[in-house]
Amino acid sequence: MQTTSVGGKGSLKAKIQRLGSTLSSMIMPNIGALIAWGVLTALFIPDGYLPNEKLATMVGPMLTYLIPILIGYTGGKVIAGERGAVVGGIATMGVIVGTDIPMMLGAMIMGPFAGYSMKQFDKYFQHRIKAGFEMLVNNFSAGLIGFALAILGFVIIGPVVNTLTTAMATGVDVILNAHLIPLANIFIEPAKILFLNNAINHGILTPLGTEQAVETGRSILFLLEANPGPGLGILLAFMFFGKGAAKSSSPGAILIHFFGGIHEIYFPYVMMKPLLFLAVIAGGITGSFTLQALGAGLRAPASPGSIIAIMAMAPQGGHIPVLLGVAVATVTSFAIAAMILKADHNDLEDNFAANVAATQAAKSASKGISPSATIQNAGSIQKIIFACDAGMGSSAMGASILRKKVKEANLPQNVTNSAINNLMDDPSSLIVTQEELHERAKQKAPNATFVSVENFLNSPRYDEIIAGLLGETSEKPLEKTNETQKSPAVLEPVTEIYLVHDQSEGSATMGLRMLEEILHKNNLRTPVKKVRYEQLQAQPSTLLIVLPKLKEEVKKQAPTAQYFEVENFVQTKKYEVLVEQLQASKR
Repeated sequence: MQTTSVGGKGSLKAKIQRLGSTLSSMIMPNIGALIAWGVLTALFIPDGYLPNEKLATMVGPMLTYLIPILIGYTGGKVIAGERGAVVGGIATMGVIVGTDIPMMLGAMIMGPFAGYSMKQFDKYFQHRIKAGFEMLVNNFSAGLIGFALAILGFVIIGPVVNTLTTAMATGVDVILNAHLIPLANIFIEPAKILFLNNAINHGILTPLGTEQAVETGRSILFLLEANPGPGLGILLAFMFFGKGAAKSSSPGAILIHFFGGIHEIYFPYVMMKPLLFLAVIAGGITGSFTLQALGAGLRAPASPGSIIAIMAMAPQGGHIPVLLGVAVATVTSFAIAAMILKADHNDLEDNFAANVAATQAAKSASKGISPSATIQNAGSIQKIIFACDAGMGSSAMGASILRKKVKEANLPQNVTNSAINNLMDDPSSLIVTQEELHERAKQKAPNATFVSVENFLNSPRYDEIIAGLLGETSEKPLEKTNETQKSPAVLEPVTEIYLVHDQSEGSATMGLRMLEEILHKNNLRTPVKKVRYEQLQAQPSTLLIVLPKLKEEVKKQAPTAQYFEVENFVQTKKYEVLVEQLQASKR
């Protein structure tokens, strides 16, 4: 694998993603504060679950002072580190005191502006400071710049933002009164799948929704992007009407999406069949229409967009309308997606993993990436970083999957996950990111090695990465069975198949489901089980699917059994080879 080249320093899509990421990067680290404020509000205000006049006195100051200052602090830190963070907090205080409304939007302006001012000052003066005066200059410069920006915020920025906020709030009210909120999903649903979900939710809807929640106690804006219904409908349709691995992987994806709140997991299912954009758009529109008609809303943002978090943020007596909005979105999305899948006779969907791999290969070829090539300068790669917009959710899960593969291959590289904005330009890093986010990540770390994937949670590129780090070509482990293993096609008939594992029970379970699906598809009724190698009891008619690291131990346990070696249990192509050999043995 080679590093990709990125043309023009910023396409329009990359610029929009970068702007949205900057906005959301100020909100995402402070979601905990918003949730704490939402819980206080839900419990202790006069119409809360546990009204308490004294404890309720924290609600106002948290929203007026704590949350904006945290946002301003974070915004300054994103631009100029700790010094920018301190100046951002000072500057934000000016817009807070200069107005009578919560200044989340003001903080999102003052924080980055303060960080930029601090960064420019340091760029110009740091190398001119005489030795011994560093601390004096640094402290006074931060204090004086913060002082000046606080005055600017108090006198000019605060009143301007106040006017803009009032205008936007009026606009939201007009849209709500005209019942046009559902039409926003025409733009929100496709934008989510282009990885603008965090930017839309936390950069735009959260500040506006918070303003509305202060006035009415709830806001529908917190549900426009976070509603899991459209994605749930897509995954349910694949579970009932999909094919191959797309069908078998959808139940697990449903759990991750609906209860874990990681919506990115359903994006590849939509992108592999573009007509499904119609399903998520329709689900979003009907869900939002239902929410608006029933007066549904949340007291504070639900992040991640898990049904658990959504129910926790629903106001007292407001759970049923929220559930109905989610249910209607799910049913609509499911119905349309089911019709699309049932009407589609394209055989490419027979194998979800193969489809993803083919798409990836085509995109990689257009960027000069050879799927079978080794990673350039593999010996210099010291760490692997999964980078996404927020640095949480799907990138954390992708890092976990590859971390396990790295450990099994006895490689020394450390595997972590990070937000794109936090990437450092380190030539010893291998950065794994989604195709849609590659350009932005490349701009943050131009000297790193890059691998772009279609989906963090189910990518064939991970085996290529391992092969590249080992100095091998990816076809070797992926396409061929081991020449030294015994072929079941020429041995005794197979009456049972065991997936033999040690600590890999989770992947063994996934492999078992995949193999059962392939066997069923080919009208083979051979029973498949999973078993720990210490508990193995096998006959000559037993076929054992083993990992290379366990092969010798398994041979000692069951010397007369038949063997089929795989690099990992989730290898659809290997299982297809196995099925061909099983069919040949029955002829």
